[in-house]
Amino acid sequence: MSKRAPMPHPRAVRWVLALVLLSGAAARAQGVPSATSEPRAIEVDVHATDAGQVLSAEDALRLGLSPDAGDTTLVPPSLTADAPAAWPEGLEGTPGEVELELLVDVEGRVAEAKVTRAASEPRLTDAALAAAPGLRFTPATLGGAPVAVRLPFIYRFTPPVQVPASTTHLTGEVRARGTRKPLSDAALFLDRAAEPAATTDAQGRFTLDVTPGPHTLEVRAPGHETTTFTETLTRGQTLQVIYRLQPREVNPYETVVRDERPRTEVTRISLHEQEIREVPGTLGDPFRVVMLMPGVGSLASGISYPVVRGSQPAATGFFLDGVRIPMLYHLLLGPAVVHPDFIDTVDFYPGAPPVQYGRMLGGVVEGRLSRPREDRLHFTAYADLINAGGFIEQPFESTGTSVSLAGRFSYSALLISLATQVLPEVDKVHAGFWDYQARVEQKVGRGRLRLFALGSSDDVGISPELRRRADGAGVVSRFHRIDLRGTHPLAGGEGEVGVTLGWDGLGLNGEATRADAGGQLFIEKVGEYSLRQASVSARAGWRRALTSSLDVAVGTDVEHRRSATVITGSAHPPGWRPSDDADPLKRPSALATFSGAYASATWRPSDTWVVTPGLRVDAYHLVPGMTFTAVEPRLSVRHSLTDTLTLKGGAGLYHQPPTVLIHVPAFDTASLRYGLQSGAQFDVGAEWKAFEGLELSADAYFNPLSRAVEFDLMDVVENQRRRSALREATATTGYAYGFDLMARHPLGRHWFGWVSYSFLQSKRKARFGRISDDNHVLETVEGTLPFAFEQAHTFNAALSYKFGNNWTVGTVVHFNTGRPETGQITSQTQRWVTNPDGSSNWVRQDLDRAQRLAPFFRVDARIAKSWAYQDFTLDASLDVLNLSAQQEVVAYEYRLESEFSGSTPTDIKPTRAPVRIPIILPLLGLKATY
Repeated sequence: MSKRAPMPHPRAVRWVLALVLLSGAAARAQGVPSATSEPRAIEVDVHATDAGQVLSAEDALRLGLSPDAGDTTLVPPSLTADAPAAWPEGLEGTPGEVELELLVDVEGRVAEAKVTRAASEPRLTDAALAAAPGLRFTPATLGGAPVAVRLPFIYRFTPPVQVPASTTHLTGEVRARGTRKPLSDAALFLDRAAEPAATTDAQGRFTLDVTPGPHTLEVRAPGHETTTFTETLTRGQTLQVIYRLQPREVNPYETVVRDERPRTEVTRISLHEQEIREVPGTLGDPFRVVMLMPGVGSLASGISYPVVRGSQPAATGFFLDGVRIPMLYHLLLGPAVVHPDFIDTVDFYPGAPPVQYGRMLGGVVEGRLSRPREDRLHFTAYADLINAGGFIEQPFESTGTSVSLAGRFSYSALLISLATQVLPEVDKVHAGFWDYQARVEQKVGRGRLRLFALGSSDDVGISPELRRRADGAGVVSRFHRIDLRGTHPLAGGEGEVGVTLGWDGLGLNGEATRADAGGQLFIEKVGEYSLRQASVSARAGWRRALTSSLDVAVGTDVEHRRSATVITGSAHPPGWRPSDDADPLKRPSALATFSGAYASATWRPSDTWVVTPGLRVDAYHLVPGMTFTAVEPRLSVRHSLTDTLTLKGGAGLYHQPPTVLIHVPAFDTASLRYGLQSGAQFDVGAEWKAFEGLELSADAYFNPLSRAVEFDLMDVVENQRRRSALREATATTGYAYGFDLMARHPLGRHWFGWVSYSFLQSKRKARFGRISDDNHVLETVEGTLPFAFEQAHTFNAALSYKFGNNWTVGTVVHFNTGRPETGQITSQTQRWVTNPDGSSNWVRQDLDRAQRLAPFFRVDARIAKSWAYQDFTLDASLDVLNLSAQQEVVAYEYRLESEFSGSTPTDIKPTRAPVRIPIILPLLGLKATY
C-alpha cells in the first residue's frame, strides 16, 4: 500500500482560485460581480511569505480584493481523509513515486487529478489516479470565502521492509464474533506500527511475514471493537490463526444495499431483514407484519388473515416465489406456515397487482425465498412458549449444491394438559400444529435448478371425556406442495419453467368414548367429513430488456385440480338432509383446469416516465363442459416530477371463482358452476422521499364489483343452504373506495418504523327483509349495505430501536373502528319493542339500520437482547400482543338482566351486552444462530 504526502510548498506555488468572477471596475472595487457580468474562472499564483500564502497586489486587484484589507491571505486546505493506493496485482512491493496535481473544489473534494510526473511502471500511475478522488480536504479559503485550489500531491509506493531469511509466517482469517462472517476490510497493525502490516482479502484471509519471537497484533475493522492479540513464533514456524472481533452491534439496523426491482407497479410495499422479524406483536413472523400495512383490516385482533381494502380474506392471494399456497397461518392465530429464515423479503400489493398474478379479486402477499448462502454451514434453533423449530443450510462448493431444511412443531397440547391442573374445564380442548420446508438448489451452467417442498398441519378440537357416550370433534387442516423450477439465460433474457404438485385437506372428525368387553373405556373415531383436493400445475416465463427503454415479460401457467368429499362413519355432518347428494357445495367433488397467459411491457419514454401495459387471459374449465374465459387488461403509469416526488396511477380487471371467508379445499373448484366473480381496481397516488430516512406515500382507490358471489360463512360452517340456492347462486354487485396514507422510516440508523392510516367504505347490493315488531318479515327490499368486513378507519404505528448495548425495544399501536353488526361473522343488531299486550322482547333490526361493533385499540411491545459468542449468537426476546389488555368486542348478546333486592327481582332491563375476546399473547423466546 502506498504512502501519500502533499509536496512541500516552494516560495511561489501556483494555486487556482476557481470560480472567482471577474466584472467591471465598480465590481472590482467592491469585490463582488455586477448583475450583468459574465462569470468566468481565472487562475492566479499564490506566493509563500512569512505571513503565509498571499496574492500579489496586482492579482488581488484583478479579483476585486483589497490588499490593504488583509483579505489576500489564502488559508490552504488540509487533508482530512486519505485514500491509499493499492499495488496492482502482480506488482506488490514494487517501488515507485507518482506526482499529481489536484484540483480541490470549494467542498474539499478532488474534482480533477493530473499527472505531473509518472512512475516508471504505468500501472502504479494508474493506481494513484484511481485512488486520488477518494481524498478529502478542508476547503481552502480566501478572504473568509471557500475557493478552489490546485496543489501538488505525491503517492509513494514504498516496498515493505525486507525481513531476514529466517522470517516466520503468520496466516489466518479475521471473522466477526458470533456470526463467523469474514471481515474483508480488516487491518492488522504489527507491534504498534502506525501503518498496517497487512489487510484482509474478500474472504477475510491474510498472510504476514514476521521475525521470530513475540509480537503484538492490533486488528481493526469498521463496526467492530479493536482487539489486540499476542503471538509468539519460533524460527521457520508457520502459524495459522482465526481472530474474532466483537461487533459493536449484533444484527445492526443498517441500510442494506439491494438489487431491488425497479418500481413499475402502482403500489408495492417491500419489507426486509428486521422489518419482517422484529415488529412487536407479530411473534417474529414475516407475514404477520402485513396486518400493520395501510389498506389492511382484520377479522379480530390477533387473527392474521388480512382484509385488503374491504374484500373477503379469500380474495387476497398468498404466494411463495410465484407458487400459490392455500393456508398462510397456523390455527388462524399462530405463526405462518413457513419458517422465517426461509423468507428474505415480503412484497405486499394492496391494489392493482401486476399481470403475473391472476385468478384473484383483491391484493397479493408474496414471500420471496432467501437465496442459499454458499460460504459455510448455517444453523438456527428457536423455542418459545408455543412452538419450537430449527433451520439448517449446508452448501457443497465442489458440486455447486445447497441443501436447506426447516421445521416447527407446537407443544400447545402439553401446555393445555398442564393447564388442566388449574382449570379442569379445559381438559377436553386440544390444539397443535407442525410444518416443514426443504430446499435443494443446484447450479447448472449459468442457470439454477431448485426443488422446494413444504407442508403444514393444524389440528384443533374438543376431545371426548372418558365417560360412557361422551362425544368430541375436531378440525384438521393440512396441505403439501412440491415445486421444481429451473432458471437459465434464454434468448438474451431470463427464462423460467416450473412444475408444482399439491395436496390440500380440510376435515371434521367425530370421536366418541366406547367401552370394550371388559368395560375399559377408550376413545374411537366414529366419523369423518372432509374435503380433499389434489393438483398439478406447470408454468413458464421469460423476461428480457429489449432496449434501454423497453422491457418485456411473458408467461403462461396451467393447473389441474381434482377434488373430492370423504364421508365415513354413521354420523351425518351438520345440516345434512337426504337431498344433499345433489348439492355441489355439500359434496364438492369436481375436476377443473385453470389456465392462463400474460404479457407485459415496461416502457420508459423518458427519464421521468414509466408506462407498464399488460394483458392477462384466463380460462376456467369445469368438468363436464363448463368453461369461463376472463380477459384482464391492466395498466400502471409512474411519473417522476422530481428526483424525490413521483405520481402514479393504475387500473385493471380481475376475476376469481366464488369465495367464502378463507380458502376451503375443493370449494373454489366446485363453486365454478356459479360463474366467476369480476371487478376492477383503480388506484392513483404519490410517493415522496422527503429526505433521507423518510418516505411518504398516499393512495386513493375505487374498486367496483360487477359480479360478486361471496357465500355466507355461517351457511358454510353450519352446512346450511338458503332456499333456491341449488338452482342459482346469489350473485350481487358492490364497490369499495378509500385512501391509504403511510410515512415510513426504512431500516437504518439504528431504527425503523412507520405510521399508516386507512379510510374505507365497502358496500354490497343485497336483498333483505323488513322485520315487524313480532319478528316476522313484512317485505323483502333491495338496497346497498355495508359489507361484513368494512372497517371505516384503521391506524397503525410501529417503531423498533436498537441501542448500542444490543438491547432492542419496540412498540406497536393499533386502532380500528368496528365492523357492521349484520349477522355475518358476528351478531345481528336487535331492537327492543313493546307489544300491544304490554309485553316486551328483542326482535331483529333491519339490516340497513344495523349498528356497528365497538372500536378497538391495542398496544403491543417487544424487548430483546443479543449476545455474540465465539461462533454463534444468542437472542432472547419477550413479545407481547395486546400489552394494553384491551378486550375486543366481536358480537353482542341481547338479553334481559334483573336487578334484585335481596332475592326478589325489582327491575328487568333489556341489555345489549358485548361479547369480548381478551386475546393477550405473551411470548418469551430464545434463538441461537450458528
